Amino acid sequence: MASRLYQIGVTTLSATIGTVLATWTIDRWNSPHTAIAEMKRPPKRKRTLVSRAEQMKSLMSGEEFDVLIIGGGATGAGCALDAVTRGLKTALVEADDFASGTSSRSTKLIHGGVRYLQKAILGLDFEQYRMVKEALQERATMLESAPHLAHPLPIMLPVYQWWQVPYYWVGIKCYDLVAGDRNVKSSYYLSKQDALELFPMLKKDKLCGAIVYYDGQQDDARMCLAVALTAARHGATVCNHVEVLQLHKKNDGTGKQVLCGAKVKDHMSGKEFNVKAKCIINATGPFTDTIRKMDDPTVKTICCPSSGVHIVLPGYYSPDQMGLLDPSTSDGRVIFFLPWQRQTIAGTTDLPCEITHNPKPTEDEIQFILNEIKNYLNADVEVRRGDVLSAWSGIRPLVSDPNKEDTQSLARNHIVHVSPSNLITIAGGKWTTYRAMAEHTVDAAIKACNLKPERPEAVTSYLKIEGGQGWTPTMYIRLVQDFGLECEVAQHLAKSYGDRAFAVAKMASLTGKRWPIIGNRIHPDFPYIDAEIRYGVREYACNAVDMIARRLRLSFLNVQAAQEALPVICDIMGEELKWSKDEKEKQIKAASDFLAGEMGLMVNRASKERIPIKLSKDEIQTYIKRFQLIDKENKGYVSINDIRRALKNFGDGDISGEQLHEILREIDTNMNGQVELDEYLQMMSAIKTGDVAYSRFARLAEMEDLKQEAQALKQKISVDRSGGGL
Repeated sequence: MASRLYQIGVTTLSATIGTVLATWTIDRWNSPHTAIAEMKRPPKRKRTLVSRAEQMKSLMSGEEFDVLIIGGGATGAGCALDAVTRGLKTALVEADDFASGTSSRSTKLIHGGVRYLQKAILGLDFEQYRMVKEALQERATMLESAPHLAHPLPIMLPVYQWWQVPYYWVGIKCYDLVAGDRNVKSSYYLSKQDALELFPMLKKDKLCGAIVYYDGQQDDARMCLAVALTAARHGATVCNHVEVLQLHKKNDGTGKQVLCGAKVKDHMSGKEFNVKAKCIINATGPFTDTIRKMDDPTVKTICCPSSGVHIVLPGYYSPDQMGLLDPSTSDGRVIFFLPWQRQTIAGTTDLPCEITHNPKPTEDEIQFILNEIKNYLNADVEVRRGDVLSAWSGIRPLVSDPNKEDTQSLARNHIVHVSPSNLITIAGGKWTTYRAMAEHTVDAAIKACNLKPERPEAVTSYLKIEGGQGWTPTMYIRLVQDFGLECEVAQHLAKSYGDRAFAVAKMASLTGKRWPIIGNRIHPDFPYIDAEIRYGVREYACNAVDMIARRLRLSFLNVQAAQEALPVICDIMGEELKWSKDEKEKQIKAASDFLAGEMGLMVNRASKERIPIKLSKDEIQTYIKRFQLIDKENKGYVSINDIRRALKNFGDGDISGEQLHEILREIDTNMNGQVELDEYLQMMSAIKTGDVAYSRFARLAEMEDLKQEAQALKQKISVDRSGGGL
């Protein structure tokens, strides 16, 4: 014990002294972010956002762009904003939608990396230290540039061994110290009692206390979209659903073959055409090597993809404003447990995977996360498989550095590589440092391709992105008072759109009620309204998946709710985009496939099918009786008409056909359009074991049983006795 205490003391003291000295020395070499003699003035943005049709017209015009960026994720959008605000004629193309890949599937954190700092200090790794410091600087910049989409979030690190309290406390204080004057808020220690007060779901046995530190949290897909829209407002041509098919080269006059453009295809119209550009930037994340091989088929691959799965649980799993960090899971990874949009995110895993456009979560990864979070929650919180509302997989594009001879080891930070033909590749890095990555990339592009920007240096550090300029924390009150929106809806609009929320509210339809006056919800459980669908089309949403996954975040929050809202969403999009009936059905089918595969609906359904029936004899008899009460014609199965008849008995006669089908689909595991007895028994067993959270069909059967018992009781009691007469 004495040797352990000595070791802890030495480590703690060394870490503190080392960090202080390193921070002081490096800050002497590099002037702080805020130490500038004169604030750089970014150019003014345009008032109007041009339509996608006009963007496509610009792309097809035949004019030569200074920069053509391939990839519409965080890094690509950041490059577009950096380039256009320097005065370069900029175009961006994305084969799918903005943030459709890794950028919408993150942990939603804006962070420097506590674990990286630990490794940097204990391993005396200067490179990792610089990476953490840069990320912490960029964390502050993101919080300032998009105050509506990003906010500070306290994260608790519970401690279950007393000797770890000083160790973790010093480590987190070092994290604050490295951030310097760009720190979000100071970390602090909590006693056991205070920790349980702030995070009552925590397991109390052996809890010694907790350390709370601050990082940032964001809505990642909308953040990426906002960056792309800001670039568009400054004059960049940004086009989603446009794929690069081929890269073009020309002789630069010295005999060297350099890139001069690309052949692209617009997936919405099917047209193929050429785009001329002086410089091409490859910002395609996991697909980095695809574009590199277009440039030179002989290059070695540098991307090493890793799958990171997250799950979404109901909001009651965590407090509204406190996250949790598990620093030592069974496989050595860090797992976060964070409140987000009134739900709870848990993740992530880290497994090698194949590069694909459609990554899918697996049952094993979901079960791993559930098993890990069970270790930190008390007995009142039963961690159930059925509580998984949504699950998704993102591909983390780890890369080896092609600038170095040793390409076996993975780069810890981002890399910028210039090929012999001047293809500028930006790879690696993380969401938090997207702006710095873009700055380094455009710097390299200007130098390699001899571009002539109006402003030689980046101005994005001082730029508010779309929605951030006029936003205030109390802006939602004006939305309530001026438009008659529900308070919850107004808060959601203000946080998602910033000062553009007023433009969204103006498009909302009347409810026909006394209150709220406008804003018809597309799903009763979420604050998304009809106007957001119409506004989403103006934000370049081209199909139903663009809408449910990235303009709204419904598919990430609750996959079943997204499925239920699809018909309404497609009706409104159909009006805006002039869809035919066949096109609407095609969109619903494509979106349903997306929800089933990429958002976890299929793996959720499959988990139910594997559940054995574990019911007592009495329970089975009870459920058989309830099943027969709904199957009044003794067909041996329950049809959709049986469900409709049962609902009418309880005053729900106005329920739509789509809602009836949703109730049926919850329990119809073999997908034959009817409910058999064994499916019902399997569902009830799954509810009993916690593998399924609830079922509307099960509740309907229970109510039918209670109704019959009440009627039977009335028949047994005579009029004389019930009336009290003697």
